[in-house]
Amino acid sequence: MATARVMSAATNTTASCLLLKRPFFSLNQKAPYFNNNLRFNTTTKRVSKRLFSCKSIYNPDVQIKEEGQPETLDYRVYFLDNSGKKVSPWHDIPLHLGDGAFNYVVEIPKESSAKMEIATDEQFTPIKQDTKKGKLRYYPYNINWNYGLLPQTWEDPSFANAEVEGAYGDNDPVDVVEIGERRGKIGEILKVKPLAALAMIDEGELDWKIVAISLDDPRASLVNDVDDVEKHFPGTLTAIRDWFRDYKIPDGKPANRFGLGNKAASKDYALKVITETNESWAKLVKRSIPAGGLSLV
Repeated sequence: MATARVMSAATNTTASCLLLKRPFFSLNQKAPYFNNNLRFNTTTKRVSKRLFSCKSIYNPDVQIKEEGQPETLDYRVYFLDNSGKKVSPWHDIPLHLGDGAFNYVVEIPKESSAKMEIATDEQFTPIKQDTKKGKLRYYPYNINWNYGLLPQTWEDPSFANAEVEGAYGDNDPVDVVEIGERRGKIGEILKVKPLAALAMIDEGELDWKIVAISLDDPRASLVNDVDDVEKHFPGTLTAIRDWFRDYKIPDGKPANRFGLGNKAASKDYALKVITETNESWAKLVKRSIPAGGLSLV
């Protein structure tokens, strides 16, 4: 019988967003105050039911609910608002926190090998373990950093990136490699700042890896761009690139490739990638671009 476990997914912060799917409150209506959560300014503007811009929103108390047993086909990690309703970690968690910081959702904790990912084709896009031919997928060795996604981003498979060999997007949210010292938890929401970007090409598809660090990490103040990573985390960028280049080789597949001269791009370039993929996500949820089998709920 399936079991369910509920726990907090985020800590207090203040944030703003670019787009959301649902309205919350009328203009100047006071939003409830919650502890232990993403917390935002207290007035919002009621507009379209499907898409709107905002400077301040109310975001409910986000918790995660595990259903099923880990490392089984039916295991899911759902996200719940304060009322207990399911929300999407991809669509409903705001991307922007202001001051160059972003929300980031942990899918795979560091030093683990189960290939966890957002189920982009399932309602409320829970986190699940990836499968291939009906079997659970694992990396051939542990990943050495926390790995997850930036909410409200999407790599458009119809867009050919001229700067990266004309590769098309991989149809997923943007991936984040978080290099902080603490091991994250599946479904945890961390505040991060981007530091660099790697343009991985996986079987012809562009699969961005944004290198970032949690703002709570003891060394976060020391790193603000790609050169700082080399200085304070020597060898890390090369290790990340090599890990993602080679992890499919034990399964008999060719190594992945990297664009942009096989090097990590700057923080400014990473921010450009985030902006562009956030805009692509906005078009997706607006249905300006066909969603295919993707869930927009």
